[in-house]
Amino acid sequence: MKADTVTSQKKLRIGLIANRSHQDAPNSALVQLLHGGGPALQHLQAEMVIVGRTLDAIISHGLVDSCPVVERFPYGREGGLMKLVSRVVDREPARAVDAVIYLIDPVDPSSIFPEAQALKRQCVIHRKPFLATLASAREWLELEATAAGAAIDNKLNPSFELKNEGIALIAHDAMKESMLVMAEKHFDLLDSFGHRYATGTTGGLLNQLAQKIKGTEAGKNWVTPYLSGPLGGDAQLAELVLDRQIRRILFLEDPHVARQHEADIQLLERAARTVCDYAQVISEVSGADRWLTLLTRRIAAQT
Repeated sequence: MKADTVTSQKKLRIGLIANRSHQDAPNSALVQLLHGGGPALQHLQAEMVIVGRTLDAIISHGLVDSCPVVERFPYGREGGLMKLVSRVVDREPARAVDAVIYLIDPVDPSSIFPEAQALKRQCVIHRKPFLATLASAREWLELEATAAGAAIDNKLNPSFELKNEGIALIAHDAMKESMLVMAEKHFDLLDSFGHRYATGTTGGLLNQLAQKIKGTEAGKNWVTPYLSGPLGGDAQLAELVLDRQIRRILFLEDPHVARQHEADIQLLERAARTVCDYAQVISEVSGADRWLTLLTRRIAAQT
């Protein structure tokens, strides 16, 4: 397979941090990530920018060789996470990070510190992947590595059997048109999911699109619509995530507007982080488009 142009132009620089509960145990999310994703990191020759205690944990587990190149950042209490935010927005390619893996424990108080929230927001604004669960980090590394010519990891094949999978499709008002454009572009892939869910208006618009493509009857229930976000739709979808009926959440956010139902949005993200090994959230347009493109390619390689 021809190497993807994005990964062939420069080595990926990936920021890495994990909350304490995801670091220390022999089967922690951090250990699982480096055991499972280590070959992908090696194939990509990724440069890792790792915050202090997370790097200490990697060294203690004997996994530092999984990371081809490492830049140590200070401990969180010394500003390491704040510096990582700065590297997300940095315009100098040799300093900037291209993606952030932040394995978040939803009950760790530091996960709601200003720098943690700013890290995610700036990733969305600057169109860089923000990977907050083990599942999202493993899938992203797999897709990037196979796009760069690596062999597929057959252990991940079950999660790519989309006929058995559910996906949630959500978009803020300013992003609904982008969602429709993306859904039309990747309609065949989205149509192959066993179940599709959406909130409020987005669900209605997606069903209208499906009727245009598949016909009035075949497309009218293409997605299962729930309540709008402000009325509790995010909470309804969160329950499906916790019950492992939705693995992938495509949530196109508008980071520039105040949102009265911010707590509901955070609840859905928190649900994904609660089932860290299963669920993932993709939050910005360019990353979502690339994800769907590479997902299509990975599934074709599997079959």
